[in-house]
Amino acid sequence: MAPVFPTHARVVIVGGGVMGVGLAYHLGHEGWGADTVLLEKAELTSGSTWHAAGQITHSTSSFGLGKCVDYNIGLYSGTLEAETGQAVTWHGCGSFRLAYTEDEMDWLRHTLSVGCSLGFNIELVGPDRIAELHPFYNLDGALGALHTPDDGHVDPTNVTMAMAAGARQKGVRIIRHCQATDITQAKNGEWVVETPKGTITCEHVVNAGGTYARQMGEWSGLQLPMTSMTHHYFVTEPVPEFEALDKELPVIRDDKKVSGYIRMEQKRGLIGIYEKENPNSVWHDHCPWDYENWLFDADYDRVMPWLEESLNRMPIFAELGIQREVHGAISHPPDGNPLIGPAPGVRNYWCCCGTQIGIGWGPGLTRELARWMVHGAADISMREYDPRRFGSYAAKDWQVIKAEEDYCLRHEIPFPHFNRLAGRPIKPSPLHELLKSKGAVHEEVYGFERPRWFARNEVAQHDHYSFRRTIVDKMVGHEVKAVRERVGIMDVTAFTKVEVSGPGAYALLDQLTANRMPQKDGSITLTHMLNRRGRIELETTIVRMAQNRYYLVCAAFFEQRLLDQLCEARIFDENSVSVISHSTDWSALSLNGPDSRDVLSACTEADLSNAGFRWLSAQLIRIAGHEVWAFRLSYVGELGWELHMPNAACLDVYNALWAAGEAHGIANYGSFAMNVMRIEKGFKGAGELTNEVTLAEAGLLRFARTDKNYLGRDETLNTNLPWVCAYLEIEPDGEIDGHGGEAVLLNGRVVGSTASVAYGHSVGKILAFAYIKPAAAAAGTLLEVIIQGTPRAARVLSEPAYDPQNLRPRADIMMEVYE
Repeated sequence: MAPVFPTHARVVIVGGGVMGVGLAYHLGHEGWGADTVLLEKAELTSGSTWHAAGQITHSTSSFGLGKCVDYNIGLYSGTLEAETGQAVTWHGCGSFRLAYTEDEMDWLRHTLSVGCSLGFNIELVGPDRIAELHPFYNLDGALGALHTPDDGHVDPTNVTMAMAAGARQKGVRIIRHCQATDITQAKNGEWVVETPKGTITCEHVVNAGGTYARQMGEWSGLQLPMTSMTHHYFVTEPVPEFEALDKELPVIRDDKKVSGYIRMEQKRGLIGIYEKENPNSVWHDHCPWDYENWLFDADYDRVMPWLEESLNRMPIFAELGIQREVHGAISHPPDGNPLIGPAPGVRNYWCCCGTQIGIGWGPGLTRELARWMVHGAADISMREYDPRRFGSYAAKDWQVIKAEEDYCLRHEIPFPHFNRLAGRPIKPSPLHELLKSKGAVHEEVYGFERPRWFARNEVAQHDHYSFRRTIVDKMVGHEVKAVRERVGIMDVTAFTKVEVSGPGAYALLDQLTANRMPQKDGSITLTHMLNRRGRIELETTIVRMAQNRYYLVCAAFFEQRLLDQLCEARIFDENSVSVISHSTDWSALSLNGPDSRDVLSACTEADLSNAGFRWLSAQLIRIAGHEVWAFRLSYVGELGWELHMPNAACLDVYNALWAAGEAHGIANYGSFAMNVMRIEKGFKGAGELTNEVTLAEAGLLRFARTDKNYLGRDETLNTNLPWVCAYLEIEPDGEIDGHGGEAVLLNGRVVGSTASVAYGHSVGKILAFAYIKPAAAAAGTLLEVIIQGTPRAARVLSEPAYDPQNLRPRADIMMEVYE
């Protein structure tokens, strides 16, 4: 007798590829297996999973992704088969990532440093060692390679079937040949999934639809940005030279010459190519529902330059024919990272899609998603994967532009601060063109254009990429010097700006924030919103503009996360609170430096003295005929104000301040200088404040009240800490500073890793925040940091490197600071 079709479940997962099945498997391990149903419209793996090449590597410079990859390799190489009895077909052949230029070598050295912090089996080797382990590869021009011996490849179908077996063992019900036809939310918040076999009502629904995920999101009124891109790999005829081998050759990743990978496939050769021009996107509006196990005809013209070079690099392939062509579609989000986490603006709709490397990344990411769903937070930072990192600007045409850009960048060097330029500007501020004419090089944050640095003295006005210091560092040093010694102005329009008002506003915010709410009109509080595990969701400044009216400011990429926190919490009392985003209709400027009071005084009649305008307070003032909210605070640690205003006022206000500041040597500055100055001041930022850590671990208990109840209170006050955020000074070498994720060692043992690293121009030191074991974090402790593969001496600091007594932001007459 056939099982009765379920009508209710806690979780319904739609999609039976490696991502959906991986989530089912991990929900089972987190205790939700008996309450989870997975629906697949055809057979498991019949979408994109089955045609994956199946490689996986420890060669990643992303700290969080590295944790996932290491877990996946352990799962594939033994754990999964031992648990389920299902064959996985793991090939632990290791791999090389080749380098032909010094920039590539620097990338590999940085990846080595990150790998050391994660405990990977990883080494940088020269051509002789490559040739020893892979004698058939043409190494002309190669300088070296990153060798990751524990890497390999796996059969995608076997892996997925093994995880399906493991999910079933934990009680998950998997229903094949059952296509979801609609997903809607009922008035009570539950989700209704319709299928030809019946309707299932559930608390949580998961979109694991692969190439169908975007159109599935549209059923529920969601815009999930991703585009299907087609990718080739080719399998050759049997290779005679492989017949005598008793050991499989390592996978070769040749980013520069092949733009892809080459490996053995049994006794054949396999060549995969991500062409760096003329990428092919498909199904811009709709992926056909009946495309199971679908492949496209090979397009040799598009890939021929790289295919020819692959034969040059593997000359033993040159006389062989192509026995199999695989040309399938894979989802690419605009920035290349999967969509893993809550869908924007709705409750309990989860994304598990947009994954271009499902075998390599999937199980680890789905484990984190399962933890997020069940426990309230993942155990790695999910900021790079959170679907809420995109806003309404991510429309379909733009998605295609960005996906094609991402495809072409798959095998390019991921330089620090790489600036993806396609499809921009999206949301320029009122100052965009003016600042561009003054040398601004902009970056995109949540769709906004924000200046990162300013070109001067005939320096080319574009990004200059390297893992070492460049001319940009000199430009940033000039901006830092201007702010520290005179006055600087920055366009910070990209900040999230949200107004919360109404009779229930105070109670709503009080239950969501760890610090004491501002009590008087014009008062300002810095606080944090947490999840139920007590970990940090976001940091925000709250300004009390009037009774029952509050203005919240936070980083641009937290906008949807903030709105979701507010709206989810007020679901029971919507009529008492109004939540309005001013992010796109208001602009903001930051004015900082010892001369900032003189400059602002020339533009307003307001009393800007300490008595008239106290530190951490707000006033409505007039500048250039416009009413402007002025907040006396400073993210860079100087006397200063943030000025918030409607967009129509921004250009006039900026011009007035600039004119008044010219006598003081006013300078524009950007996000790079801002980041340097906040680290000099010991201010923790986005790199330190993530869903991985509590306020206690971040060293921010001074912002956590013990006399009020708020979400995550008991968990964040727990002082049994596995790690803490330490402030380090690192030995400089004049050229390489570090970029985050580097290993931190105490007496030769890894005790943690860096989060943010910067050269402090004001103090002449490399400074860093690092999450390390508490025993290593005492002030004065001598450590080592592995930067570009080389140990550097480091020391734990007890106070900010710049203005440790915090005199400068509060100064009334600046001479007080110097006397």
